[in-house]
Amino acid sequence: MKSKIVILSLVLAGLATVANAQSRYYAESAKDNYFISVGVGAQVCVNPDNSDYGLGDAITPLFNLSVGKLINPVWGVRAQVAGFNTKLYSNFANGAVGPFEEYKTDYFTLRADAMFNISNAVAGYNPDRLFEGYAFMGPGLQFAKAEIGGKDDTKALINGSVGLGGAFNINKFFAINVEVRGELGQSPFGDYSSSVADGAVGATVGATYFFGGKKFVKVTNEALLASVNGDIKKYKELLAAEQNSHAATKEALAAAEAKAKQPVEVVKEVEVAVAGPRAIFFNIGSAKIDSKGQVNIQLAADVMKANPEVKYIVNGYADKATGSANTNQRISDKRAEAVYNALIKAGVSESQIEWKGNGGQGAMYDNSNALTRVVVIEKAN
Repeated sequence: MKSKIVILSLVLAGLATVANAQSRYYAESAKDNYFISVGVGAQVCVNPDNSDYGLGDAITPLFNLSVGKLINPVWGVRAQVAGFNTKLYSNFANGAVGPFEEYKTDYFTLRADAMFNISNAVAGYNPDRLFEGYAFMGPGLQFAKAEIGGKDDTKALINGSVGLGGAFNINKFFAINVEVRGELGQSPFGDYSSSVADGAVGATVGATYFFGGKKFVKVTNEALLASVNGDIKKYKELLAAEQNSHAATKEALAAAEAKAKQPVEVVKEVEVAVAGPRAIFFNIGSAKIDSKGQVNIQLAADVMKANPEVKYIVNGYADKATGSANTNQRISDKRAEAVYNALIKAGVSESQIEWKGNGGQGAMYDNSNALTRVVVIEKAN
């Protein structure tokens, strides 16, 4: 019975792994993938008055500074401050048309951008990719100060923008960026502009530095998937053999019970004989016990309660091939404690069991990393 239950658990764990196996990347720590960027370039104020006068004369310098974080290989966020000054050539003042005059305003804009990596979304994440294309968009708040018509006025204006960028990755720490942004918002020139809204188109070249370098961990791979498929076939064969053996054992047990004078003692010996290891398997990164694991825990609890003099230890393990040593130790602790609590809930005495997390381990069963995400219940030495 003991062997049958263990082998059945292995088969079910393998099937669950196959059903959920897929290649994806994630940031192992919330501290990873923060960056800072600087950029310099030029922009032009796209106002109907400038279009009439000539957009070339309205080109001004542009600077920006950004800090942000990549949430995963596709999505990121950043905050940016950008600005310098902008020009307007207008022949419209206070509702009257006259000669063209030049107006200039100093400004800076605070932006919040959502970033979308087009290359990783379409072609998949590649840590060695030399060039990446991305898009961004978000709202902004512009603070503009202008001396117009003898007035020194400061305004806070709302705008929004979208853009495209390209990153040339020098290594995992540094990248060279080229960005083009289009912006639309309220005009800071007030009554001296024939339009209540201004547009701006800007282009910058800059550099980005990733603190600690880009860090994304691959959860699974094709080699692991093939290994698990092979494991399932092997365990199905073992399960079939164990079922045949179990049938023969049941026949022998029935004969022994018929001859025994004290059936209760025979039953007790059978219970002690099956009070061996139990295996409860987990999905990657998880300490949640699924319905199949609950079956194993209930079977183990029944045996423990029938043999209160026997001490047991609940050993938790994690897959050494995935995650850091600290992460693996933490997850093995959580898995062992979760099974311990489930046994107590099933009626096992606290004095009869203890738990221990053993951290990341190499392949424990048939060279399969997936089957190392396990808690084993066994007799204490």
